Amino acid sequence: MVAGFYGGWVDDVTMRGMDILLSLPALVLAIAITSVLGPSLTNVMLAIGIVYTPTFARIARGPTLAVVRLPYIEAARAAGASNLAIVLRHVVPNISAPILVQTTVSLSTAILTEAALSFLGLGTQPPTASWGLMLSAARQYMLIDPWVAVLPGCAIAVTVLGFNLLGDGLRDLLDPQMRTL
Repeated sequence: MVAGFYGGWVDDVTMRGMDILLSLPALVLAIAITSVLGPSLTNVMLAIGIVYTPTFARIARGPTLAVVRLPYIEAARAAGASNLAIVLRHVVPNISAPILVQTTVSLSTAILTEAALSFLGLGTQPPTASWGLMLSAARQYMLIDPWVAVLPGCAIAVTVLGFNLLGDGLRDLLDPQMRTL
């Protein structure tokens, strides 16, 4: 949002940094971050936050660029409103819908990333519960009792599907162009 609001060199530097992060595969970058920092829940949350930041930066920047050019922003500046007041009163409410939709969609991929990192031993550590840890522990029992692996896998699948459907529903609800069709 800062990049879109101020533009110029701030926009260029910020978005080129986001492009660099976006050019790396998300899971590979998350594995690299947790490998360097060590396996823990805090480091997994940090890695997931870093990996998905570029997506949110791009989604926030686009609508911000559009909103900043609207006449009421210029009127607020002419009335003497500070940049912080303009951002909080005018920009944030107008860009919150796409960010909210992206949040629900990104939750599903974040769950998959956490499960993958925990499965590989780089994420959540025992005794903390994690579907990835459950799948990792169930590998040795696959031939004897496959349900030990099927149930956490189904839980992951249902949760990811639920967040994706929630994101689709929010997009349909919050997109004014979709409502008119």
